[in-house]
Amino acid sequence: MAFRILHLDDHLVAIRKPPGWVVHRSAMSRERRAVLQQLRNELGRHLWPVHRLDRATSGVLLFALAPEAASLVADQFRRRTARKHYLAVVRGWMGEEGVIDHPVRIAQGSHERKPAVTAYRRLAQVELPVAVDRYPTSRYSLVEARPLTGRYQQIRQHFKHDSHPIIGDATWGNGRHNRFFRDHFGLRRLLLHAWRLELTHPASGEPLVISAGIDREWRRLFERLGWDYSPFTSSST
Repeated sequence: MAFRILHLDDHLVAIRKPPGWVVHRSAMSRERRAVLQQLRNELGRHLWPVHRLDRATSGVLLFALAPEAASLVADQFRRRTARKHYLAVVRGWMGEEGVIDHPVRIAQGSHERKPAVTAYRRLAQVELPVAVDRYPTSRYSLVEARPLTGRYQQIRQHFKHDSHPIIGDATWGNGRHNRFFRDHFGLRRLLLHAWRLELTHPASGEPLVISAGIDREWRRLFERLGWDYSPFTSSST
């Protein structure tokens, strides 16, 4: 497949990552569908990863085209000057805005935890006349999340901790609500999308904003739930 290119210059390339792809093959994941190897073949150039997205997460994924650029951009992520914005559909009605400050596990199955902070704001909500759980109706929220630290599956763990698990999350989510979205909306994916990335360009020093509009499945879901998807449809070019 050819990835949707969101940004390309002499120093950086960003794509819209589809769900189900790992960033690169590793000892923990030897799957064939790895973005780094596929994109390297498509561009015919060496690539350096500067951040990560979970396999199940879609959205903006950035690579550097030279080690110097990779070092400068990775330093922005370490210093938390790069800003990442995600969209998520979660169970329940979250507060209008807030911050989740709670240590998260460093890996699946690990008991070790590290400090982590995620800011969020609610963008939309809906109540459906369906008894998915123990209540006669079911509530869901569309949330923008901004991780202020970069831990393992941080947003997913934080929303689980806050009793608002992300729909489609097979690890930290709620199976009944996941099945409801699968059976009634035809969605078999994690509803977490890396929508927007803001950083400083490593060569020019100018602000760089890269966005990945939501795909057709997300738009159909918004239509079914009565949410306005127009603010989230445009991508960088």
